[in-house]
Amino acid sequence: MGVAFGILVFGGIIGISWYFSRLTEQEDAKDLSDVGLAIMEFGRAFPNEALRSLHTTADGKAVFARLHDNRAGFMRNMRGHYVCHIIEKGRLQAQMLSQGAGLHVVFADYPQHNGDYIFSSADEAAEVSLWMLSNYLSDSDLQTTDALQGKLQ
Repeated sequence: MGVAFGILVFGGIIGISWYFSRLTEQEDAKDLSDVGLAIMEFGRAFPNEALRSLHTTADGKAVFARLHDNRAGFMRNMRGHYVCHIIEKGRLQAQMLSQGAGLHVVFADYPQHNGDYIFSSADEAAEVSLWMLSNYLSDSDLQTTDALQGKLQ
């Protein structure tokens, strides 16, 4: 009887420790800093959209995506699921934050996602703001523009 009780207690301790380790794993996985996960989640929401580039916020809770047609996409972790949106032209406002490495974004269609988004660098925040404002120029576009300006002068 004593051996059976000892095995039962030992099994209970093992079961409880396994349960709590699973809880901490789920809490650790609640961000989109893994680019592969972000690609899969956005692909599920918009299977016909091709991604060109992704930028994750510093805390990993949101991802801004540049799409193949120079539009922008947005993903945010909402505890048990991920919200994915395609940002339409003229439907948001973005301002650089005073610390420079972040943006204050106001979504006209999704006010629950309005707020400050901090990136790992000011360059990353500036690039995302250009995507969202549809003012992105690639290096080849920039060279073409410089060449045309040179011919006009």
